[in-house]
Amino acid sequence: MVAAAVVGAAALTALVLGVVAIAATGSQGVRVLGIDMLAWILIAPALAVAASGGLALVVLRSIDRRRAQGITYIHDQVAAIRDGGGALPRAVVGLSDVDGIAGELARLAGELAQQRALDRDFAADASHQLRTPLTALLMRLEEIGLTDDIEVVRDEAAVAVTQVERLTGVVDTMRTRSKGEKAQLPEISLDSVLAGLQREYQPAFTAAHRSMRVQGPPGLAVRAAPVDLAQILQTLIENSLDHGAGRVEIEMRGSGGSVVIEVRDEGEGVPAAIAPHIFERSVTSHGSGLGLGLARQLAERNGGRLQLVRTQPAVFALFLSGPGSR
Repeated sequence: MVAAAVVGAAALTALVLGVVAIAATGSQGVRVLGIDMLAWILIAPALAVAASGGLALVVLRSIDRRRAQGITYIHDQVAAIRDGGGALPRAVVGLSDVDGIAGELARLAGELAQQRALDRDFAADASHQLRTPLTALLMRLEEIGLTDDIEVVRDEAAVAVTQVERLTGVVDTMRTRSKGEKAQLPEISLDSVLAGLQREYQPAFTAAHRSMRVQGPPGLAVRAAPVDLAQILQTLIENSLDHGAGRVEIEMRGSGGSVVIEVRDEGEGVPAAIAPHIFERSVTSHGSGLGLGLARQLAERNGGRLQLVRTQPAVFALFLSGPGSR
């Protein structure tokens, strides 16, 4: 900018002198605009210096104003980051150094805001996903403490060990997900997963004077992370147990290269106003929201999908790839 001002001043000087020379030639070199030629020789450089100085001052003031605008944005952005905010809207001021710093700071603010959002989701997910197995484990240990039958103790202890292993798997899965690593999808048997869940939830259903039935052809398998599949089905079972009524039925069937698992109960179902938002985290009525939202995320992570296929009574369908799919 300053260089441009100097060039402009030089050009202006040349222009003034040129005009003077032309005028002088046209008037026989005596007087120009009523001023003697000798005086013009002294005045022209002074005028050029004054004009270039004024132009430089205007340019410098413009630079200072834009620099101040950029520095103000940088200060505001730092304050926003300190307060937990994200990237602020900004305008490019046209100064490469200031714009470069402001751009990097805005990108950093956006990344930090995204990481904070991920951390909040992780904390909420951890609270929900760990609470279920810990509660079930506590119930199992209480059962052990209330009986003197060694066979019952052995059975309950075996289930408790399975729950601890599942809890460990939940933690490992969450750590993998938080690092953005792609989950491995082994082929697993639905029979074993559902049999374990039946055994685990039997005390809860007995206490509620309700029942759970699993039906479908034996030998079905899916490609999914075992812990994720168990978490999805646990969420659906608990949703029916806590907010449904009557018998909970889990039906599995093959459909082409996929496997469909439906979970239903005999309750009133999902209100029409809530049904379109049943998987949103912000929806909490009738047990929806975080749990079902997490279940859908886990299904998608495993290449499947979770849908509410009927509202009254509520029927949830989990679609997963069969063993022949990749």
